[in-house]
Amino acid sequence: MASIKRSFAKKNKINCPSNISLLKEYHKLVNKKRIEKNDEIEKLLITRPVRSLSGVVNVSVLTKPYNCPGECIYCPKETNIPKSYLSGEPAVERAKKLKYDPYLQVKNRIESLQLGGHPTDKIEVRIIGGNWSSYPKKYKEWFIKRCFEACNNKKDETLKKAQKRNETAKHRIIGMSFETRPDFINQKEIEEMLLLGATKIEIGVQSIYNDVLILNKRGHLVEDTIRATEMLKNAGFKVSYQVMLNLPGSNPQRDIEMFKELFSNPDFKPDYLKIYPCALVKEAPLYNLYLKGRYKPYTKEVLIETIKEIKKHIPIYVRIERIIRDIPSPLIVEGGAKLSNLRQLIDSQKICKCIRCREIRDIKNEEVLLFREDYDASNGKEIFLSFEDKNRKNVYSILRLRITDSDTALIREVHVYGQATPISKKGAQHKGLGMLMVKEAEKIANKKRIAIISGVGVRDYYRKKLGYRLSKTYMIKTF
Repeated sequence: MASIKRSFAKKNKINCPSNISLLKEYHKLVNKKRIEKNDEIEKLLITRPVRSLSGVVNVSVLTKPYNCPGECIYCPKETNIPKSYLSGEPAVERAKKLKYDPYLQVKNRIESLQLGGHPTDKIEVRIIGGNWSSYPKKYKEWFIKRCFEACNNKKDETLKKAQKRNETAKHRIIGMSFETRPDFINQKEIEEMLLLGATKIEIGVQSIYNDVLILNKRGHLVEDTIRATEMLKNAGFKVSYQVMLNLPGSNPQRDIEMFKELFSNPDFKPDYLKIYPCALVKEAPLYNLYLKGRYKPYTKEVLIETIKEIKKHIPIYVRIERIIRDIPSPLIVEGGAKLSNLRQLIDSQKICKCIRCREIRDIKNEEVLLFREDYDASNGKEIFLSFEDKNRKNVYSILRLRITDSDTALIREVHVYGQATPISKKGAQHKGLGMLMVKEAEKIANKKRIAIISGVGVRDYYRKKLGYRLSKTYMIKTF
């Protein structure tokens, strides 16, 4: 496509047109009925297809700057920006420009994604910006309500009404995640997050070594992580760990052993991972230790080899969401964290079997089989179902079922992969794989009730297609 555009521009002595400008003209011609709608053209012109390859589009919304209780020595602090974030990061620049208004951030992101040719009827909202649990309750409710109103394109009196409207809105919020600390997780906090519509919680674990946590002034211990993980799973949330490499007190071998422990010890076993190499920036207290010669970042070679070894120990039920932050390279003093293409360098080695490295990108003409993996985690039994090709190289869909002593089994996630497809169309999505997995989970669970933690925008699907009903914040079926 790029070569065709360059050839056309050269022949006609014009600037090479962008895909966004071509998409605009294409949609104008379709609307004027001068040409017929063509899915292949839209597919060719879509910008950065990776943004919707996982079946949904992600919209990150940054909260206003607010006091964080943490004193972590690696964490940067910049005036008028939430702690741990820096100027130059894409989400930060968007939020600053829009004065941290959640409504405008969501609207702006949806419009940008649409201009790039991405379907925006299934949205996963990720709330970022420091420790979510530290913000006042009134602000949090207002913030989330405005996110829903941006997707609904209509104002409502209450959050509950905005959520109800979103069940059938054009832009449906099918998932929502919050960032918080493990020591802030308690029953009250969990209930508040459920009412707001959360389906996934990212907890800043950083390390499972207490000496490292204490040295870095993290403010919590590994016992807090273990407790929070179990509470969140028992509430039905997907659990994502943010884990840092190269922290003071650790080393490459210790980092590798940490990840082995994460997936051999049933106290942990998260569903998602964000692996963040410690980025040394001048705005963090750690920089003073660096100047005194008491801290040295991993070189890019050491960092790459460490992550390659870590990836060998990642189970198939885990999805590695990130292995690098979006911090602009010039802000990082030195070390491997300056490599913005770190993931691409490591993925080229084909050594990882995590979900992201195997998730289907498009429809393939191949036999798809149902696989089942059972493992113990957080005083419960986890059953991971997946539709994959026979060689387990391509993942089409997944389901996470949790069984404890309770008479209610929990479905914590149902996800169908492939290029995001509008609700009215079929692609790798909308072929009934999700429905088949839910029915299989119902048989396996053999419980009085099944509860699904559902994004607000998916409730209508469970209600109409599978006979579930809304009870408080869960979709429930009684047998």
